[in-house]
Amino acid sequence: MMQIYPAQSRYHADYGWLKTYHSFSFGDYYDPNNLQFGPLRVLNDDFVDPLRGFGAHPHQEMEIVSIVLKGYLKHEDSAGHTATTTFGGVQRMSAGTGIIHSETNPSPTEEVNFLQLWFLPEVRGLTPSYERTTFNVEKMKNALLPVVAKNPSSPEIAHIHQDLTIYLSDLEAGRELTFAQQEGRRIFFFVIEGDVALNGETVLHKRDSARITETPALHITSGNGARFMLIDLP
Repeated sequence: MMQIYPAQSRYHADYGWLKTYHSFSFGDYYDPNNLQFGPLRVLNDDFVDPLRGFGAHPHQEMEIVSIVLKGYLKHEDSAGHTATTTFGGVQRMSAGTGIIHSETNPSPTEEVNFLQLWFLPEVRGLTPSYERTTFNVEKMKNALLPVVAKNPSSPEIAHIHQDLTIYLSDLEAGRELTFAQQEGRRIFFFVIEGDVALNGETVLHKRDSARITETPALHITSGNGARFMLIDLP
């Protein structure tokens, strides 16, 4: 089964310094029928003005992943971690028993656009932790590149305390990828740029998403090329 969510169906808010699009209930947006998809609880598509951002605020019992698409994102937290990330990097924070952090745009001139994802952890009561990883963006070309996973196989993959894997891909026009899914698991699919066709039928455009279950194989093609995120979920 495949449920399609067009980009325009997302909740949108404009705070001046922040323009945000929510794929799931978050903040002022609440829909009891759109709380989560498996352990995926939040997907926010945020655009933050230069030298602005989210000041120090607390988190608890959540796995938080930030993927920068454009510009720079600076992280600071109460455990002493400080890091700045751009495209080709991932920030992963396990809030666990509690941590305070801030996320800001350090650039005086350039807007930052990033995806922030929250996942419910497999177990509660974890010691808070943070890591920043970098990956080779060239490896995204016509491949499903894992950038976050429960059991990372390289230092380029961030470790997360949940049985999931986040893949990024740059699919060239006319090329095809196939993702084989284990029985009983879910796929969340999000188009970052371009357009894709899934299993030869469903066409998704920029910022459209799909929530997929009971689909053993996903065939992905693109007529004009696309950048997308695929998440394998329990």
